[in-house]
Amino acid sequence: MSNEDGARIIHRRTLESAAMVANVKRAMAITAALNRLTFNDADEIRALFSELIGKKVDESFSLIPPFYTAGGDEIRVGRNVFVNQNCTFYDLGGLDIGDDVMIGPNVSIITAGHPLEPSRRHALTIGKPIVIERNVWIAAGATIIGGVTVGENSVVAAGSVVTKDVPPNTLVGGNSARVIRSIGDD
Repeated sequence: MSNEDGARIIHRRTLESAAMVANVKRAMAITAALNRLTFNDADEIRALFSELIGKKVDESFSLIPPFYTAGGDEIRVGRNVFVNQNCTFYDLGGLDIGDDVMIGPNVSIITAGHPLEPSRRHALTIGKPIVIERNVWIAAGATIIGGVTVGENSVVAAGSVVTKDVPPNTLVGGNSARVIRSIGDD
């Protein structure tokens, strides 16, 4: 079920939640195989990542294991995307990664969460989409939270926690991330 802001809501103990759990098990089996590979196994990494997301990734896609996800089938990846080691992508809400994106080590991109109210916290999983536009660099240890768009040509500084949209051509940093300055090619 989705609501007006694009959030996907999955209630506990439903057919949809059972499908979500089955998909997590599928993803864990694929990532376990992927995480046994090395940087030199680029073709095998691309093949397994393609299986994980359900579509062939471009030959320019590069990932350094280990990599973790809680699904994978809601990840869409453009051309010339680089994902460094030890990244986690929770894609329940949908994760779109544009062309020419660089993702540093230990980055977490998390579309899923739960309600704040204690009485509802265990009853629902909420997935909100994340869009990473073209030519973005997400530096080491950053976290991107569901419902966010990171604008074209932007940079997310190391260790930042992004909870709001990032305008195009900006450097953001901090917790919660805020605009530090505009960036360009000057």
